[in-house]
Amino acid sequence: MKKLNFVGGEPFIVAKHLGDLVKYCKDDLSLESVSIVTNGSKVTSQWLDEYGKYVDIIAVSCDSFNEETNRKIGRGQGTPLNHVRRLSRMCNKHGIKFKINTVVNQHNFQEDMNEPIRAIAPSRWKVFQVLMIERKNRSDETLRDMRSFLISDAEFQAFCDAHSGNECFVPVSNDIMRSSYLLLDEYMRFLNKGVGEPTESILKVGVAAALKHVYWDTKSFMERGGYYY
Repeated sequence: MKKLNFVGGEPFIVAKHLGDLVKYCKDDLSLESVSIVTNGSKVTSQWLDEYGKYVDIIAVSCDSFNEETNRKIGRGQGTPLNHVRRLSRMCNKHGIKFKINTVVNQHNFQEDMNEPIRAIAPSRWKVFQVLMIERKNRSDETLRDMRSFLISDAEFQAFCDAHSGNECFVPVSNDIMRSSYLLLDEYMRFLNKGVGEPTESILKVGVAAALKHVYWDTKSFMERGGYYY
């Protein structure tokens, strides 16, 4: 293993534990890249002073720079642009690469995000097409129901065409997401992302055994730029 990415939920809810984990990744595992995906609300200068040297990349989840759009999506807190700028400055101060992750959906696919993205100038802006996953977010019986958020491939492509002029822009369609990502759920099971059932938990059978039952296209992983620093 060369890279590890901490995502949530919100990893900074238990900030001290997260700090111990990133330190362990560098000091004990000697990983080349340690990254965190966060909404940014709980990242403090004090935490970065103590643990920033163990983190290579921080990515902030930002689906819109419009407060009303954020409310519709379910992220209606704070002032998005100032919030993202603050975290970007903190990362720059500590020599941490700063990324932005955006999920394009029915509420934001027509938004022009070019000006704020250019002002913030992240190292990467990863743009995902909203994805439904069987037994996770696509029915009345699941915790979340994403059916009203869905967009067509053409609508996602229109968003990409409008923003592809940004050098940091990295689009991730549903096809790429299904095939080239390895995702673990809260039970530590690999998700097959719409093409099959989750694997058994890696806590029960181990990583190698679980990987035999998950679809992962390593060629697509390389083609989407998954191997980078």
